[in-house]
Amino acid sequence: MASAFPAISTTTLLLLFFFFFFTSCVLSSSSSTIGVGYISRLLELQDRERAPPYVQLSAARGVLRRLLPSHSSSFDFQIVSKEQCGGASCFMIKNHPSFRRQGDPQILISGVTGVEILAGLHWYLKNWCGSHISWDKTGGAQLVSVPKAGLLSRVGDAGILVQRPVPWNYYQNAVTSSYSLAWWDWKRWEKEVDMMALQGINLPLAFTGQEAIWQKVFQKFNISKSNLDDFFGGPAFLAWSRMGNLHGWGGPLPQSWLDQQLILQKAILDRMYELGMTPVLPAFSGNVPAALKTIYPSAKITQLGNWFSVESDPRWTCTYLLDATDPLFIEIGRAFIEQQLKEYGRTSHIYNCDTFDENTPPVDDPEYISALGETIFKGMQSGDKDGVWLMQGWLFSYDPFWRPAQMKALLHSVPAGRCMLHNFAGNVEMYGVLDAIASGPIDAWTSENSTMVGVGMSMEGIEQNPVVYDLMSEMAFQHNKVDVKGWINQYSTRRYGRSVPLVQDAWSILHHTIYNCTDGAYDKNRDVIVAFPDVDPSFIARRPQGYHQNEKPLVSRRAVLKEITDSFERPHLWYSTSEVIHALELFIASGDELSDSNTYRYDLVDLTRQALAKYANQLFLKVIEAYHLNDILEVVGRSQKFLELVEDMDTLLACHDGFLLGPWLESAKKLAQDKEQEKQFEWNARTQITMWFDNTEEEASLLRDYGNKYWSGLLRDYYGPRAAIYFKYLIKSLEEESEFELKKWRREWIKLTNDWQNSRNTFPVKSTGNAVNTCRLLYDKYLRSADIQSLEEAAIMQ
Repeated sequence: MASAFPAISTTTLLLLFFFFFFTSCVLSSSSSTIGVGYISRLLELQDRERAPPYVQLSAARGVLRRLLPSHSSSFDFQIVSKEQCGGASCFMIKNHPSFRRQGDPQILISGVTGVEILAGLHWYLKNWCGSHISWDKTGGAQLVSVPKAGLLSRVGDAGILVQRPVPWNYYQNAVTSSYSLAWWDWKRWEKEVDMMALQGINLPLAFTGQEAIWQKVFQKFNISKSNLDDFFGGPAFLAWSRMGNLHGWGGPLPQSWLDQQLILQKAILDRMYELGMTPVLPAFSGNVPAALKTIYPSAKITQLGNWFSVESDPRWTCTYLLDATDPLFIEIGRAFIEQQLKEYGRTSHIYNCDTFDENTPPVDDPEYISALGETIFKGMQSGDKDGVWLMQGWLFSYDPFWRPAQMKALLHSVPAGRCMLHNFAGNVEMYGVLDAIASGPIDAWTSENSTMVGVGMSMEGIEQNPVVYDLMSEMAFQHNKVDVKGWINQYSTRRYGRSVPLVQDAWSILHHTIYNCTDGAYDKNRDVIVAFPDVDPSFIARRPQGYHQNEKPLVSRRAVLKEITDSFERPHLWYSTSEVIHALELFIASGDELSDSNTYRYDLVDLTRQALAKYANQLFLKVIEAYHLNDILEVVGRSQKFLELVEDMDTLLACHDGFLLGPWLESAKKLAQDKEQEKQFEWNARTQITMWFDNTEEEASLLRDYGNKYWSGLLRDYYGPRAAIYFKYLIKSLEEESEFELKKWRREWIKLTNDWQNSRNTFPVKSTGNAVNTCRLLYDKYLRSADIQSLEEAAIMQ
């Protein structure tokens, strides 16, 4: 991606973007001293408009009470000026001068905003109390190690001052709102905003409830509610209808949903503003309802092309784009900004808008692209004269349309300092590049001519890989590269509340294996269990003739699963599975000592799941190999073992709340106002994690399994039965000495999927079973004597 940018003049850009790792981003300017200089006026404006100190202090104390109620009187908070911090945002930690006896505040934490204060609290809890904070689904907070009130550790007499090297710490991307946040209520949102503040995040996306705003805006342009029924996507697909990828899919949205989400958004924004955050609001990109073309027949409105619909079905795809040169564009853009200001009462002046996200512009003329960007910005500025455009920039990576000339045209269409680009990728399994996280932001900040203005995390889905986000959030306050070897030792001690040498050794292995993906590949989980191959078995390669165990030829490692058609994406493997299995052995050996730790149980289940998933890839290949050898008994035996493994993994995942299907479905139904909505919302929730988009009887969705999940209930109820159908047709082919009946297989598994999408059976919302014992049993059953050589061949080594 970096190769495209030398061709672009950088005199009018505030920000360039590049990867550090799968979820990190850096917001940086293009020439020395320009970046922060360009945004200095905006920063000053935001400082003036920030909530009063007493409001921020009250909000920060509320977070402390929810996190650590037993210590609510142990900490005192204070808002200070940037001048007191040396001219930058910072937090300061000191021993409280008035501490005399138990019950008095013992530690004084000062900060420029409520966010800095809470980041300082987290810093103290991590580094002086050995605690750890993560999402509830990934084990939650480990606070057992915090000393009792009145007995907290003192800091040095001079205190601690930690400045932000750059002003902003960004969080989320446009699709997180659907993949993770779709069914959240205020209780869950409050926890997330608390978490953001503790991690020092001050620039979060705030996209909830915008459909209610759009409804009011489009009414001004004579668009009725019934016209919008076909415009908005369903609750689980709003991210993509907002970006103009699809329309109507999963809808229509009930009015109660629109009203409910707007109320929720106001609560979210209120809390973010109270803590001193800078929430990023949406802006108009040109995506309009089809009805606008009829109401304004002279308007320049173009119908875009197909977006992943199997038959280019116009009911769901081929959305409409209002041309940037049409006067209506600025009118709608202004109306949208003004309506948000009216509803919310204020703004932070930063707006996100990603034009043509996974859609190709109708014209590649640079002048047209430039006019589009200029008009989008004018629409923002006409509603907010201080508006700044934040762009995530995925389109430049996704679509080859965006060559240097087209990128230059879009980026130069906005005045210097008024556009931010930000990049991202997603992850759905244990994955990361810790060394890059620990050094990349520092390299960017200290490099020649760097004027970096922020760091950030932009994952497609949250509540996974807590080690990655723990380190990345810390980098927002680090001025030097972090020694990951030492950091990872401290991490395991903090995460589990005690130092266990075997687990520290295990994390050292994970650091240089799973969390050291340096092959440059995106990690999209395509394990066989959760993304079952929809291909004829003849398209799946077996071991080459003449292969011997000791030879390890390149073809055996790189082409065991060969990609013949788009229907089969190869699993990604970038590490030594034998080393990871050894790390699992060390984890299991520590079970008696750490079994009471929820964070340990999460990591143990996750690591066992990771190892078994790669073993399942191997087992599937052995089934295919036996099929190629016409060995029906071996096909039957190994396919039965595969299905038994799926059942066992479902039992494993049921041992921790973080791996359950039930909460996803029940939270969807909980937001419904009646039985019809309940049915609709559950269909949305089930569809997103299986078929995703439309299908025919014999052609599956082009996005099938994109939202796959290793969740208990999903494996036993869906992934296992789907695999069983494939194996049935393999065996039938051998028994009848006939070709594999690919069309019949497809017809049957597609019907299974559509039936599952519409089913209403319930699943547990609380974990059952003993995680440590289950992991030991499954290790002994599958991994103790696993053919590690074959296991590593079962996926591509990039």
